Order: sequence, then structure tokens, then C-alpha cells
Amino acid sequence: MTAFHTKLFFQVFVTLLVIMDPLGTVPVFLALTAERTSAARRRLAAEAVAVAGGVIAVFALFGQQILDYLGITVPAVQGAGGLLLLLVALELLRGGASEHTEVEEVSIALVPIGTPLIAGPGAIAATIVFVRQAHGVHDAVAIAAALVAVLVVLYVALRFSTVLLKALRPGGIHLLTRIFGLLLSAIAVQLVAESIRGFVQAH
Repeated sequence: MTAFHTKLFFQVFVTLLVIMDPLGTVPVFLALTAERTSAARRRLAAEAVAVAGGVIAVFALFGQQILDYLGITVPAVQGAGGLLLLLVALELLRGGASEHTEVEEVSIALVPIGTPLIAGPGAIAATIVFVRQAHGVHDAVAIAAALVAVLVVLYVALRFSTVLLKALRPGGIHLLTRIFGLLLSAIAVQLVAESIRGFVQAH
């Protein structure tokens, strides 16, 4: 039983870590906070992670009710999530740069860093699927712990983004971004395969 929950924890942790992509978020965060002081950058890092955690938590708690209200099945979410993740993975593999407009009167910790950069459609869809497949309190605890662990990693990456960038250098981040893209594409294909299996079993 313990081994199963440990496996679930790492499954959720790795999936969300790859989707939220801390190393990929660092360059964007640095670009958006280039004119801010170190203290302001630390505050924005904490706010962005808190916003992302709140968004994910809401969908973890009420995502299934939203699906039921809209008449959407879990296999449909898996398929949509897989396609979304595949698009993100292709962007990572191709090294596509995100374009950002000026943020007016809204903290960049909320938009675009907190959401959709960190808590994007892929992370939301994956969380709903994991919660839907959970059985009992132990599974729920494992999922929650994995989410908290990912958020901690994200905060550390943003908090020490300047140091991390100097240590890895652009070439290192470029390489790791490609690796994350490959892993994410495999996860996307797996989600699509599970979606197809779910539709087949339902009929």
C-alpha cells in the first residue's frame, strides 16, 4: 500500500513538475522582473506560486463538479489535456519563445506568471484527471503532497532565479528545456492513449 502511494506521489510530482516547468519559467520571470528590486522579486515569486497553487486547488476540489455540470467525461479531459500538453511539448522542443504584452494595473504575479504560465490548462487538466482517479484519503494525500512539493520547487526556482541562471547558463537551461519537452511529449501521448482506451471501454 505504501509503495503504491509513493508511486502515485512521484507520478503526480513528475507530471506536474514537467508541465509547470520551473526552469522554463525562470527566464520569463527574470524578464518580467528585470526592473524590480531583489525584495520585490522575492515577493512576486511567493505571490505567483500562491496564485498557481490556489488555481490548481480550486480545480482539484471542484473540477469534477464542473465537468459533471458541463457534461464532459474524464476521457475527454484526458484527450484534451494530452493534446494541450503535446502543443506545449512541441514549443519546448522547438524552443519557441513566448510573447508577453505589458501588464497594466495587475500584478505580474497574478498574470501571466501565476496563471497561465505556471497554472496553465495542462496542469489543470492533469490535476483533475489525477483527482478523478484517486481512491481514498491516502491517494488524496499523496496528490496534495506532490502538488505542494512542486510548488516548493517552483518557489525555490523563482526565488533564486538569478543564481540559477548564472549556474546553468543559457546553454544549460536550453538543454534542460529540450529534455522537459521530450518527457512532456511522452506524457501527452500517454494521456491520449488512455483517453482512447476510456472511450472504447465506455462503448
